[in-house]
Amino acid sequence: MAALCHRGEGADREFLLVTSRDTARWIIPKGWPIRGLNSRETALREAWEEAGVKSRKITDRPVGSYTYQKRQTGGMEVPVETQVYSVAVDEVLAEFPEAHERKRKWVDAETAAELVNETELKAIFRNQ
Repeated sequence: MAALCHRGEGADREFLLVTSRDTARWIIPKGWPIRGLNSRETALREAWEEAGVKSRKITDRPVGSYTYQKRQTGGMEVPVETQVYSVAVDEVLAEFPEAHERKRKWVDAETAAELVNETELKAIFRNQ
C-alpha cells in the first residue's frame, strides 16, 4: 500500500516525495500489509512513518497501482504491485519515525513524474 500525499488545489497542488532508505531515490511512502490494518490504514501509517504526514483524508479506493522491484536480503529482486491511495495532507511534522533516514520534497505533478523511476507511478502523477 502506498500514499500519494498532496496539498493545495489546482495549479498550486504539490505532491510529497521521500527518498528510499537503500538507494536514496525518490518514491512515495509505501509498505507491506500490516496485521490488523486495512489497506487504507496501512497507507496512512506508511505516510506517517516515512514522511511525518498526519491526515484523516484518504480515498476509499486506490487511485491506481504500480509495480516495482523489491530487493530482498541477498540481492534477489522480486516484482511487487502496490495500490496507491490519495492522501490530502493536514499536517507534516518534523519528528517522525524515519526522519533521520529519509529526505522529503514537495513538488508539482510533472516534476514528481520526472523524479520517480516507475513508469506506472509516473502515469499516476501525470493523471492528477
